[in-house]
Amino acid sequence: MNLLRILISAACLLAFVSCASEYQIEGTSSVARLDGKMLFVKVPVDGQLINVDSAEVIHGFFEMQGGIDSAQIASLYMDDQSIMPLVLEDGNIKIVIDNARSYVKGTPLNDKLYEFVAKKTSLDDRAYELDRSESRMIMDGKSSDEIEREMEKARESLSREMDALAKGFISDNYENVLGPGVFMMLCNSFPYPVLTPIIEEIVEQSPDCFKNHSFVKEYMRIARSNMEKINGVE
Repeated sequence: MNLLRILISAACLLAFVSCASEYQIEGTSSVARLDGKMLFVKVPVDGQLINVDSAEVIHGFFEMQGGIDSAQIASLYMDDQSIMPLVLEDGNIKIVIDNARSYVKGTPLNDKLYEFVAKKTSLDDRAYELDRSESRMIMDGKSSDEIEREMEKARESLSREMDALAKGFISDNYENVLGPGVFMMLCNSFPYPVLTPIIEEIVEQSPDCFKNHSFVKEYMRIARSNMEKINGVE
């Protein structure tokens, strides 16, 4: 009888643990074209994106909920169009989709992710302003040499800031899903897998749990192969 009670207690505990991590998504959208559309949450699995949840946007609102074993990096999609990244994690996740600014908040990793996204957006805006500054300098009649010197200096400085932001964030999150997730976003900005100094620094300084992540391992394998071919041609 004692053994039976132990087994029943263990089963109850396992049932509780399996349901302990549950996400609830509450979304709002002010983008008219999304009304009536289906939105999908997709997660990367073995190099493919798998649908794990979906909801219809009705009068600017949508909801999803489900259970998870652990936090997962994911993306919100409409058809094949990626709208925004998010983390599926335990808690109430708030998604706001707006023409001016879209973000996710309400849970620790999503708050941390979108603090990073806000900083990156600010740097992207500065990069856009640099292009406008170059046009203004041309209109003001500055010499091409002077413009080139100023632009090169400004772009190098901005590039260092962008690299420092990405490296710092990934390093701070090596051991949770945000590290590999943002590394994936960084790598996907290249037309094909390559090794850059910042990517090599990030991986070389990382713990084994990051190096052994399936995406990181596969990216580094392909990138090293590509670099060998490039160097061989040279």
